[in-house]
Amino acid sequence: MKPCQSRHSPPSGCETQPMERMMTGDFEQRRVKLSTGVELDIVDIGSRDAPALIFLHGFPESHRTWRHQLPHFADRFRCIAPDQRGYRGSSKPQEVEAYTPDRLIADIFALADALGVGTFTIVGHDWGGALAWGVALNGQPGGLHPAWAGRVTRAVIANAPHPGIFGRLLATNAQQRASSQYIRLFRDPASDALVREQGLAGLLTEAFGGRLSGTLAPPGEIVRSLKDWEDRDACFGMLNWYRASPMVVPAMDEPYVEPPAMPVPKLTIPTLVIWALDDVALPPCNLDGIADLVPGVSIVEVSGYGHFIPWEAPDAVNAAMDEFLG
Repeated sequence: MKPCQSRHSPPSGCETQPMERMMTGDFEQRRVKLSTGVELDIVDIGSRDAPALIFLHGFPESHRTWRHQLPHFADRFRCIAPDQRGYRGSSKPQEVEAYTPDRLIADIFALADALGVGTFTIVGHDWGGALAWGVALNGQPGGLHPAWAGRVTRAVIANAPHPGIFGRLLATNAQQRASSQYIRLFRDPASDALVREQGLAGLLTEAFGGRLSGTLAPPGEIVRSLKDWEDRDACFGMLNWYRASPMVVPAMDEPYVEPPAMPVPKLTIPTLVIWALDDVALPPCNLDGIADLVPGVSIVEVSGYGHFIPWEAPDAVNAAMDEFLG
């Protein structure tokens, strides 16, 4: 098995000065019906004539992952942030196959179509970042999907592993495999009874216990989340992102064997990767080898913060994006 070597020294020029936090109350949402058959509740702020940023949240959050970024960028960009399929008030199909990666990626291009957006920058965190990798690989010039190729001009990824790296780490790296054992719990149908009884909060406590203590959101955001996690259809919609994924998470006692190389094309559009180094679920070894898969990638490493970096360290995220977006 391979050790996971952390990167603790931020690259030159990546330190940022704190800036005044913006007030981030409720965002006005509207509902959009997509050609993929689902309806999403979205935030859509900023000039319709400005370049578009599409923000994708991860598990188990919502558009509010980006509550510090949306008002910051709305004076220069059209900022679009959906509650994705399975989350909050958006459509929540219950069958697992409704959440395969191809369907989730198609939602994002269908959303752009519904809003009259031609080209856009994709921004993602956690599962939203995993989806953003797929959106970018399909939508870059010469991308995997001919109908979408050329529509994604830039990508910003925060603490979400590249698909060509993550699977290899799960197979060969003890630290990443141990950090990902919760996925096996999320996928296990035996967990369904706990979810039905206690909502998603019960399953999160079972999976992470005290490890969540350092990533608590402000009290108001916790109240919002707990309310969302009481909706059992949303609970299973969110879990279906894990259950429909093709990723393989071996048990800790399974052999550590190098898997076959995953045929992932290089991502050639300008790409910014922001990585919080204290992420308990995704250690910094996920950055090893990323430059081979994303030539010219810009990497900003942020020490002292955990997985939910868009709201744990919003000043650092906003400053990195400001510099990258120009």
